[in-house]
Amino acid sequence: MKMNELFLETLKREEAATRKVLERVPEGQNDWAPHEKSMKMGYLASLVATMPMWIDSMVNQEGIDYAPKDPAKQQKPIEWSKTSQLLDVFDSSMKKAIAALESTNDEHLMTNWKLQAAGHTITDEPRYINIMQGMLMHWAHHRGQLTVYLRLRDAAVPAVYGPSADEKFAF
Repeated sequence: MKMNELFLETLKREEAATRKVLERVPEGQNDWAPHEKSMKMGYLASLVATMPMWIDSMVNQEGIDYAPKDPAKQQKPIEWSKTSQLLDVFDSSMKKAIAALESTNDEHLMTNWKLQAAGHTITDEPRYINIMQGMLMHWAHHRGQLTVYLRLRDAAVPAVYGPSADEKFAF
């Protein structure tokens, strides 16, 4: 199996679970956080919704600086107030990721991609490693974090890799 096919299959398998989590993020609570050091729920939900489009950058750019020194070049998180807006962003993000993966090949995925912060290199490794660790594994982590936020706000936690207290698997 080609790497892009493996990543496409993984991305599509994770899509349904991610959608279920995003659908349950309560509206009107974007500024809530479980602790002063924690991300705000709206920011975390936006992050989970937009992370798939990182694959587009990892395939089609030489690298990114996610914290550029120039404030004009800094990307701002998406703002949303309705779940439908959050899901639209997620759908757009998934389309970009899928298109990027469909357009690439193993040879390109073996070339390096650079992640920087304020001009300092964080990673300069093959694209396939960045896609696997920097996006897919990282995405699962933040999606799991978001399910904890759901529990703390008394929202139903969906079954993701196994049943939850709110959603059992039918046998």
